[in-house]
Amino acid sequence: MAAATKTFFTPLPSPGAETLIPPTLKSPNLHYIPHSSAKRLPSLTIRASAAAVPSPSDGASHPKSPEQFRVEILSESLPYIQRFRGKTIVVKYGGAAMKDPKLKASVVSDLVLLSCVGLRPILVHGGGPEINRWLKQLNIEPLFHEGLRVTDAETMEIVSMVLVGKVNKDLVNLMNKAGGTAVGLSGMDGRLLTARPNPNSAQLGFVGDVDRVDPTMLYPLINNGHIPVIASVAADEAGQSYNINADTVAGELAAALGAEKLILLTDVAGILEDRDDPNSLVKETDIEGVKKLIAEKKVAGGMIPKVNCCLRAIEQGVRTASIIDGRVQHSLLHEIMSEEGLGTMITA
Repeated sequence: MAAATKTFFTPLPSPGAETLIPPTLKSPNLHYIPHSSAKRLPSLTIRASAAAVPSPSDGASHPKSPEQFRVEILSESLPYIQRFRGKTIVVKYGGAAMKDPKLKASVVSDLVLLSCVGLRPILVHGGGPEINRWLKQLNIEPLFHEGLRVTDAETMEIVSMVLVGKVNKDLVNLMNKAGGTAVGLSGMDGRLLTARPNPNSAQLGFVGDVDRVDPTMLYPLINNGHIPVIASVAADEAGQSYNINADTVAGELAAALGAEKLILLTDVAGILEDRDDPNSLVKETDIEGVKKLIAEKKVAGGMIPKVNCCLRAIEQGVRTASIIDGRVQHSLLHEIMSEEGLGTMITA
C-alpha cells in the first residue's frame, strides 16, 4: 500500500524562499514542492509520508500537525539568520551559474531570500560568454592572453555596452521580479571604483586593476534593503574605461566594506588537495594553509587568481572568503545556512 501523505501550504515572500529549509532536514520522506497556482504569492507544498509522521502508539505519541512541521523547519534556519543578519555579504557571480537558466534563477532567489531575512548581499558580475556572443555577431574574434581578455578600444566599447547595458539590467530585472529591490551599477557610478592599467597593458589593452574603492554610495542602498548589482567595469582619473576581472572587483569591494563574507561562485567544487580527485575537497583552511597549497602546486591555473583575491580580501579585514560550486542549485544558501557549505572556506 502506498504511504499516506499529508500536504499543506505556507506562503513565502519570494519564489526562492522554499530554500530556507536546511539540508539537514531534507529526507526521503519530506518533499518540498513549489506551488505555483497562487496568483499573488508563491507558496510551498510540504508532503510528509506516513513514515515521516509518528503514529500514535498506545497514546504515547501523536502525529505532528502541519503547523509543528512548519515551525521546526523554519526554526532550523534561525541561528544562521541571527548570525548573519545585518552583515554584508559580497558575491561574485559568473561561470555556469550565469549561463544555465535554472542556476541563474537559483542565485537570484537565494540573494532575494537573504535580503528578505536581513542580510545585506551585494552582487558583482562579469559576463564573458555574453561578451563573446556579441563580439562574434559583430565579426570580431575574441582574443585572450594568459587567461585575460585582450581589450582594444572597440572591444572595450562592446564590453561596456554588454556588461552595463544588458547583463546588469537583466539581473536587476530578474531580482525585482523575484520580489527583491535591486539597483544596477558599474564601477563608474559615483566613483565607486577607480581603475588603473594592468601591468601587462601592452599585451592586454584596456584591462585594468582596482586602484581605489569609494563605497560611500553603497551604504544608503544596503541600509535600506536594496541589493546592489555591480558590473565589473571602471574608469581611471582621465575617464578612460577599463575591463576589470570580476573576482578582483568583488574582493576589493568586500575589503572596503568590511564584509562578513566574500563568496566566489565557480565551476569547480572548491580547492582540491588532489586536482584529479573530486573527493579531496579542502573544506576549510586559513591563510597559511592556502599559501602552503600554492607552494605545493596544489592550487594552480585559473584557481590561483581566485585564491589570491580571497587572501587579499581577508588580509584587509574580511572575516571569511569562500570558493563554492556554482553548478549546484542554491549553493549560496548551502554556504550561508549550513555548517558545512559546498566549497572551501578560507579564514584569517
